[in-house]
Amino acid sequence: MKPITPIGTWPSRQSKPPAERRHDGVQVRQTGLPGVRLIAPQIHGDSRGFFLETYHSDRFAELGINDHFVQDNHSRSSRHTLRGLHYQLEHPQAKLCRVVHGEVLDVVVDVRLGSPHFGKWITAVLSADNQQQIYIPPGFAHGFLVLSETAEFLYKCSDFYYPDDERGIAWDDPDLGIPWNLANPTLSPKDARHPRLHQVPLEFLPRYAGD
Repeated sequence: MKPITPIGTWPSRQSKPPAERRHDGVQVRQTGLPGVRLIAPQIHGDSRGFFLETYHSDRFAELGINDHFVQDNHSRSSRHTLRGLHYQLEHPQAKLCRVVHGEVLDVVVDVRLGSPHFGKWITAVLSADNQQQIYIPPGFAHGFLVLSETAEFLYKCSDFYYPDDERGIAWDDPDLGIPWNLANPTLSPKDARHPRLHQVPLEFLPRYAGD
């Protein structure tokens, strides 16, 4: 399991190392953002290939992930495509994300107004090779950058996608300082227009209700 990239902050300051534990062969790492978890499922491999269980509602509930997922999404993107940073306000979504082809840099930002972690972010590499998943609770903005020639990104959502409810934060917000290590990613017109976090009207930010 690759180490998670150190948490980013706004303003910058050190975070505690992430806690790690195993449950039924699944390795779970708490990140520097409360509730955001990096999950490495148990992989059973032999000369034929491999098998792994990517989701089991009862086992995930024992890990504290009790969301009822209602929609599965699958995207395919080319190298240097950046999708994000997205969140829904009236229909907030928890997400369980993984990559089945290629490799991405996954980014999660706490945009919950009043949160002690407001403006902090973490990054993690998800790939078909490492088979890691990331769980993102509601109230966080999410995005990813494709590092490989192409990547196929799958994610489960706890609420449906509502185009009119989708909000976003600028991927290159200098106050956040996320290290994408790329100056000119491929963006959708919508993603290219997202405001910086401090420019978002307060009524368009999710509220912190405790962790």
